Amino acid sequence: MALSVIQVNNKLVQYRKELIREYVRENLFSAYMGDSPSSIIRRLYEPKNGGDQINIPIVTRLLGTAKSTGTLVNSEENIDNYGMRAYIDWARHAVATNDAEQLKDSADVFGEVKPLLSDWGKELQRDEIIAAFMALPSESAPAGLGSADGQRVNGILYEDSSTTQKNTWRTDNLDRILYGNLVANSATDHSTSLGNVDAVGDLFNKSSVRLLKILAKQAKPRIRPFKVKTGQEYFVAFAGSYNFAQLKADMATINSDARPRNVEENPIFQDGDLIYDGTIIREVPEIEDFVTNIWTSLLTAGGTTSRVAPVFYCGQNALAMPWGKMPTPTFRDETDYQFVKGAGVKMAYGLAKIFKKDVNATNAKLQQFGMVTGFFSSVTPG
Repeated sequence: MALSVIQVNNKLVQYRKELIREYVRENLFSAYMGDSPSSIIRRLYEPKNGGDQINIPIVTRLLGTAKSTGTLVNSEENIDNYGMRAYIDWARHAVATNDAEQLKDSADVFGEVKPLLSDWGKELQRDEIIAAFMALPSESAPAGLGSADGQRVNGILYEDSSTTQKNTWRTDNLDRILYGNLVANSATDHSTSLGNVDAVGDLFNKSSVRLLKILAKQAKPRIRPFKVKTGQEYFVAFAGSYNFAQLKADMATINSDARPRNVEENPIFQDGDLIYDGTIIREVPEIEDFVTNIWTSLLTAGGTTSRVAPVFYCGQNALAMPWGKMPTPTFRDETDYQFVKGAGVKMAYGLAKIFKKDVNATNAKLQQFGMVTGFFSSVTPG
């Protein structure tokens, strides 16, 4: 019996109209971004009135000795203050097509441009927040500011910093940089200190959280907790997936014994933040991408050339995010007689690690104001 065979061009092809977009994680820093002075990442809108930079005034607490019957005249205390400059730059992106390509389109790919541009903006800001947390403070405008690609991250990018610049950062911030689980691991210079972080005793765990908190409370100028509620202070630590997994394993007994045993609330069963010793620990998986692809010197920086990754332990005013232009949709002007179509987005902002300088001191330090940076052995799982 002869069976008729459908020629390939005549075979039915079903084209799905609903598109499937690649997953883009929400900006995990969003919950800690705000306009109030108590925010970890503080949004500032003054540049919307003009200018490509903003001055952020910083003052520290008074430390003078109290007087009783002694004379106050000529015993007044100077207010320690500093003006930090934060710079903004543009970020723009667009997609274009023409009528010929749209005529071939079975699923309205170009119709997805708005959510795709929105996702692009979320990823850009998330990645630049990570870069800003790791950047070295600098009084100079960021390299690349106003160039073709621009530069919204202020300071000196960690991957672009010299050995001397890293060593100066370490020296200026001895009370707010932690290498592993011993304060004594900080020795001589930045590279040597990283080399003291070993893959056994310097994993990110409960002890790490306690030590980071102690440093944050003892640092001068003080690091103000993110939130005070019924007398309880909260700091927030942002960790990559490897460090977060190590802490979660170390807290397994605590979570099983002290947390609710239901599936809906216990971190043993659920993804989400960990809480320990007045600290909220949030996983930001993209920190690992930076270690692997950008801060590549950390891949072999630890003891016996082991992998090291940062944890950003934050209080109020760790980062500033000045806005000059909120995200605004744009459209292509040159359309070749309405044949070419283009849609885009533009925005102008900056991201700066807040720092303070003692202007009255010789060789004044540039100290990060609202955070402690921790480096821990971040071994690859498995």
